[in-house]
Amino acid sequence: MRKTKLPSGNEIPVFGLGTWRMGEQQNRFKQEVNAIRAAVDLGITLIDTAEMYGEGGAETVIGEAIRGCRDNLFLVSKFYPHNAARDDVVDACEHSLRRLDCDYLDLYLYHWPGSIALSETFDALHELLDSGKIRGFGVSNFDLDDLKDIPVADQPLLGCNQVFYNLAHREVEWAVADWCQQTGVPLMAYSPLDQASSMLQAPALKAVAARHDATAAQIALAWLLHQPNTVVIPKSVDPRRIEENLTALNIGLSTEDLVELDEAFPAPDIPVSLGLR
Repeated sequence: MRKTKLPSGNEIPVFGLGTWRMGEQQNRFKQEVNAIRAAVDLGITLIDTAEMYGEGGAETVIGEAIRGCRDNLFLVSKFYPHNAARDDVVDACEHSLRRLDCDYLDLYLYHWPGSIALSETFDALHELLDSGKIRGFGVSNFDLDDLKDIPVADQPLLGCNQVFYNLAHREVEWAVADWCQQTGVPLMAYSPLDQASSMLQAPALKAVAARHDATAAQIALAWLLHQPNTVVIPKSVDPRRIEENLTALNIGLSTEDLVELDEAFPAPDIPVSLGLR
């Protein structure tokens, strides 16, 4: 598994498993647990979740799935903006750890910007870091102005900015990606396949896929993996689809491929706000 360097000096796998919508229905619990175990068996060690997903249900699913193998994993979770006050961040983290049945998180992310002073939130994150409950912190869905509002000393310490990013939605490239690249902060792309959209039916994507004897989804993931310092976290509960997605790591896109995809899915040429899903 390829990895990219975090500002902390630690490394994060460039490919992981998303868990949005897991933990919402009890009758899917076993299927979701098995999907996560299958992903781990395939060599996926990065698992992303949030206290919002199933109101803690996804974390409970993960806790069951990773019992006995936590030390080999890179776990990411996120806290609500309404839990961004100092004591609330600490409490939210402890609740997540109990649901995950583990002692620490590799990355703990502020899920999206809220109204609490960022200085207070980051003081809490440092408290969690000092106590060993987290090994790094970061943000999610932070646009350029939000990133600049983070305490200056903490900006280069961010483990990632997790954003809505895929071929059809390149809003992050207008300004956020450059800031992250200059600061050394990885991007973590959620919804990399733009679920429920027509992206995967695009003729250009299908043409590139045909040249590589690959699926459109594999090419869409390979394109993201080609972007600098970018991590992808596609979600699936189908072990066959997880394995298929993982194969994107082995696809090398040519200059011709990249030009064709760029023409079909152009980056924004005017200022745009960061996409949010």
